[in-house]
Amino acid sequence: MRWITRERPKIDRIACPWAIKRFIDSDAEFIYVPKEAVFEQAEKLSAIPYDIAGAEYTHYGKECTFDYIIKKHGLNDPAIHLMALIVRGADTDDFDLAPQAAGLWAISAGLSYNFKNDQEMLAIGMKVYDALYSWAKYWQDEKHNWQPV
Repeated sequence: MRWITRERPKIDRIACPWAIKRFIDSDAEFIYVPKEAVFEQAEKLSAIPYDIAGAEYTHYGKECTFDYIIKKHGLNDPAIHLMALIVRGADTDDFDLAPQAAGLWAISAGLSYNFKNDQEMLAIGMKVYDALYSWAKYWQDEKHNWQPV
């Protein structure tokens, strides 16, 4: 499957490819184009538009595109549902949803500043979401409480 969205990805436009590649279609391809070209290029390239108004895969109410993918594809892993709160908080500027949301936004904004190539940004962002998933699945109860001697 090919997927297409707006250029200069952040939060949802990295989280969604991560979920798709890890749990839905490991061979999926992601394309980033200027906002005004998404639907035209989607038709031309037989790609599924996402995270843009007017697409099936987009925000609904207070939920973001990552939430929609989880529901649409029946992803029931509790770690992904925890990640959804974090992603939603970061993507909708609602940092009260999860304490990690502000940090995810900060990391995403910093990566966007450091990497101007969208495919490079996607590759680095996938590693960030792999790490977030590992934390959510295996380490969320671990506390960092080191005290200096």
